This record gives sequence, structure tokens and C-alpha cells, in this order.
Amino acid sequence: MEQIVIQVKDKKKAQVLKNFLKTLDFVESVTETGMNRQGRRMKNADFFSMAGLWAGRDISQENIRKEAWPQQT
Repeated sequence: MEQIVIQVKDKKKAQVLKNFLKTLDFVESVTETGMNRQGRRMKNADFFSMAGLWAGRDISQENIRKEAWPQQT
């Protein structure tokens, strides 16, 4: 069995293509990954390249909430 990966920019057009492929008798299955371009890049990225990203920063849930919703504090 052969496998083909197709990246489609428009979600509606991707759905139309998916429906069309399902109608072909020689296509065994059609699956959708739902992964956007960012996700594709992160898959190929080096895991340790982001090590230490938050080093030396005062990050806590409370600090994040205070910055996100300053009117509620």
C-alpha cells in the first residue's frame, strides 16, 4: 500500500478533496491529521533547543493571572 501526504491551505477545500478521495474505489482510507503548520514545525524541531527558555524569570500561576486580568486583582 502506498501513502500520500497532501497539505491544503484552505480547510473547506481540504474537506472537498477528502470527500472526493473517499468516492474512489482504489482509495483504502482517508485520514485527517488536523495539524497546522506550526505543529508541523514543532514536530521537526530539536527538543532541547528550548531548554532554559524561562530561566531567570519569575513565572507563577498568580503572576500570569495578574497580568492577564489586572482588573480582577
